[in-house]
Amino acid sequence: MKGWMGKSRILFSLTLLMLVLSGCGKTNLTALDPKGEGAESIYDLMMLSVIIMTGVGIVVLVIYTFVLIRYRRREGHEDYVPKQTEGNKFLEILWTVIPILLLVVLAIPTVQKTFMLADTTPSAEDEKDAIKIEVSGQLYWWHYTYNGQEIQASQDLYIPTGERVYLNLKSQDVIHSFWVPSLAGKMDTNPGENENEMFIQAYEEGVYYGKCTEFCGPSHSIMDFKIVAVSPEEFDQWVSDMQNVNADATPESASAQEGKELFKQQACIGCHAIGSYPNSNVGPNLTNFGDRVEIAGVLDNDKESLVDWLQDPEKYKPGNLMTGKYGDTESAKPLTDEEASKIADYLLQLKPSEVSPESAEADE
Repeated sequence: MKGWMGKSRILFSLTLLMLVLSGCGKTNLTALDPKGEGAESIYDLMMLSVIIMTGVGIVVLVIYTFVLIRYRRREGHEDYVPKQTEGNKFLEILWTVIPILLLVVLAIPTVQKTFMLADTTPSAEDEKDAIKIEVSGQLYWWHYTYNGQEIQASQDLYIPTGERVYLNLKSQDVIHSFWVPSLAGKMDTNPGENENEMFIQAYEEGVYYGKCTEFCGPSHSIMDFKIVAVSPEEFDQWVSDMQNVNADATPESASAQEGKELFKQQACIGCHAIGSYPNSNVGPNLTNFGDRVEIAGVLDNDKESLVDWLQDPEKYKPGNLMTGKYGDTESAKPLTDEEASKIADYLLQLKPSEVSPESAEADE
């Protein structure tokens, strides 16, 4: 009885833990609530497999329970031997054919979905207007180049709803993997000439969370990014706004103006482009930094967090390439609180478009 009670407590604790953990996580960061063509296809295959395996499990459990009860050892039947079934052609055909049929039922849609997901070439009819984006994985952030639209961006990827967006993926350093669970399956990004392709599509407007799923270094687990899906009209507006960014525009506030000068003096502009200048992707493009969902993919997008990040990026993303580039060398003094505050004011006012993650979430 005591042993039974102990096992019951363990089972209850595990069940409670499972229920609590099932409530963790973020909206639009799950493959179990698909909101795009690719994710829905994968979800359908997964559910088909679960249904088939559940059915097989139930049948096996019923037969096992029947045999266990029917042929259990009991008084007067100690030497009883049930009728043996070896050589029964009907049973042998039955348990050979049924697994084959189940595999066929699973294989046909799997092959169909695999070819569908591998079709990363727009049709001749859609080729002209198809949106194609070069995706580059880096330690530990993502860079995007919109082909034919002269747009450079980082971290937050804007796409229109209801339309396939074709991605060409590669890496600038080590192997990463691009995954937005709610919209599509994952795809590796490789260094060198080996490029992979995939498409993503969002049915609804919203902000979808993405992860790197290939171990790439100490900050691999926080190499986060976002897909911002907006209506086609809002996307066209965002494209127009990004194409007409004036990187030389003078900020409104005096603090942001001083921050802009400090941004140049500290040589930040050597790694971070605003607009399409400089043509460098050493660090993330900062054109629409003020509209980002999060700083460095993991911190709240507010001034306090940005100042902390500027003064000690290693604290939040170990191994990032920004660490050691300024502030802790003999030739570069650490940023004072005042300097970091002014640079933060400059970066947070970089909002070239009214189309932002907030407008996408407002329409959900």
